[in-house]
Amino acid sequence: MLETYKYPEFAYRQSAEQREGRMQRHPVVIVGAGPIGLTAALECAARGLRAVVLDDNNTVSIGSRAVCYAKRPLEIWDRLGVGERMVEKGVSWKVGKVFFKEDLVYTFDLLPEDGHKMPAMINLQQYYLEEYLVEACGKSDLVDLRWKHKLISLQQESDHAVLTIETPDGVFKLEADWVIACDGANSDTRRMVGGEFTGQFFQDRFLIADVVMKAAFPTERWFWFEPPFHPGATGPGGRPAPSSVLLHRQADDVWRIDFQLGWDADPNEAKKPENVIPRIRAMLGPDADFELEWVSVYQFACRRLDRFRYGRVLFAGDAAHQVSPFGARGANTGVQDIDNLIWKLKLVIDGQAPLALVDSYHEERAFAADDNLLNSTRSTDFITPKTNTARLLRDAVLELAHDEAFARPLVNSGRLSRPTPYVKSGLNTPDEEHFAGAMSPGTNFTDAPVQDARGRDGWLLNQLSQGFVVLSFGPAPVAEVRLDNGVSARVITVGQDLRDMRGLLTERCDARPGTAYLLRPDQHVAARWRSFDAARICAAMTACLCL
Repeated sequence: MLETYKYPEFAYRQSAEQREGRMQRHPVVIVGAGPIGLTAALECAARGLRAVVLDDNNTVSIGSRAVCYAKRPLEIWDRLGVGERMVEKGVSWKVGKVFFKEDLVYTFDLLPEDGHKMPAMINLQQYYLEEYLVEACGKSDLVDLRWKHKLISLQQESDHAVLTIETPDGVFKLEADWVIACDGANSDTRRMVGGEFTGQFFQDRFLIADVVMKAAFPTERWFWFEPPFHPGATGPGGRPAPSSVLLHRQADDVWRIDFQLGWDADPNEAKKPENVIPRIRAMLGPDADFELEWVSVYQFACRRLDRFRYGRVLFAGDAAHQVSPFGARGANTGVQDIDNLIWKLKLVIDGQAPLALVDSYHEERAFAADDNLLNSTRSTDFITPKTNTARLLRDAVLELAHDEAFARPLVNSGRLSRPTPYVKSGLNTPDEEHFAGAMSPGTNFTDAPVQDARGRDGWLLNQLSQGFVVLSFGPAPVAEVRLDNGVSARVITVGQDLRDMRGLLTERCDARPGTAYLLRPDQHVAARWRSFDAARICAAMTACLCL
C-alpha cells in the first residue's frame, strides 16, 4: 500500500441478466476498466450509447504507472467532465531540460504560445485518473460498470459477439453488438480473436522509483544522459553501458525517478529497497530526506496489432499498440483512439453511416500508431545506442547541443506525445485554395479564448457540440447544414455566435472574411474553404461518413 493514497474497493454486483438467467444484447461492451476503457464508456455515454464495462479487478491501478498526460487528451477528458479536476490535482509543466553528464545542453518548451485552456502536460498518478473516471461513470445512467467480471471466452456471429463471463457467483453469457477491447498489453481478448502483434522487443531494463519528498527542483522534466551519479554497468570491453535518469514531479510531493539499468540487471534484486535507496542517495545527496513510495522494473516493446477491427471486436490503447514509455505516448494515444472511434460507432449503430466508417478507425489510428512507434523507437535508439558507432554519434550530438542550435533538435530524450494529424485519411476533403498555418484537414482543431453570445468568457472547444460543426468567419446563410440521412452540422458564426477575444482563433485558422471550417465530431478538421458553400459542405460531410 502507498503512504499518499488509499485504494478504493468497488463493489461487485450481480447483473439482472445474471440473476434472472436470461441472455441480454448490449450495444457496446467494453473489456477493461483502465483509463482507456473508462474513457470509452464516458465517450459512449456522451454520445447517447449505453455501455457495459467489464473488469476482473475491483480497484484502480496499483502504483502510479502512467503519469504524464498531454494537452490533447486533457481536452478530450475536459469534454467528458474530468479534465479540470485532473489539472487541479496534477502538476502542470511545459519546460524540459536535458543534461549530458553534468552539463545542461538543451532546454525545450512544449507550449511556447499562450491562449489554450489546457496546459501542455500534467503529471498525475494513474490511480487518481482512474478514480475520477470511475466517479464520472457512476454519475451516468448509460454506463454499467461491472467489477469482478472476467471475460473467459468470446464467440463471434455476423452481427454480434457472445461473451462468456466469470464472476464470484458463477459463469453467464451476454451478447454485444460491438466489443471494445481495452484490456491492455497482455490482452486476453486479442488472443481470443487470434490478433497478430508485430514489432520489436527491447532488452534494456529501467527502474521506476516513486519518492515522497519536499524538494526545491523546479516543476520541469529533467533528463540526464550519462549522469555522474548513476554510472552505467560495465559493458563489452570494459566500457560503461549507456546510462540515463529521468526526474519529474507528481501530485502529493511524489517524484518519479527512472534509472536505466542495462540489459543484464536482475529485476528482483534491482527493486529491493536496499538497492534502490543508494541509487537515490547518490543522485540527491547523502542528507536527502525522502521515503520510497513505489518501485517497479520494466522492459518494453514497440509493436502493434495487424488490424484494429476483428469482426465485431475493436481494439484500443495498449491492446492495439505498445510503445516505449519515453515520450508519454501510451495512455495519451489510447485516449485519442477512443476519441476517433466512438463517434463513428455511434453513427453506424444509428444506421446513418456504413461499416466502412468503423473501418476508417483502423486507417486513421493505425497510421497514428505507426507514427508513435517510429518516434518511440527513435527515442529508444538514442537513449540506448546498440553499437559503439551509435554511441559516439549520440554523444557528439549531445556535446554539440550545448553551443550549436542545429544539434538541439537531434537530441532525443523521448519526443513527447503530440497528436498525429490524419494527413492521408480518406475522410479528408483536400484544400482547394491556399491556407497558411497548421489547421489543415486531418489535424485536431486548436483551442482559443472566446466569448459566447451572452458575453460569457470561455474556450472554443467547450463551445463545440458532439456532432459536426461549421465554423464560419463571416455571416452564414443557414444555421445548420443537413444531409438526407439526418446527419447535420451546426453552424457557429464567429462575430455573432461567439467572439474571438484576442484574435487567436482567426490567426491560427488563417481566416479571412467568409472562411469556413468543417469540424468532425472528434474536433478534427474535415475541410476548409474561403467561402461558405452549403453544397461543398454537404459533399465533405458525405465523404467524412464514407457514404
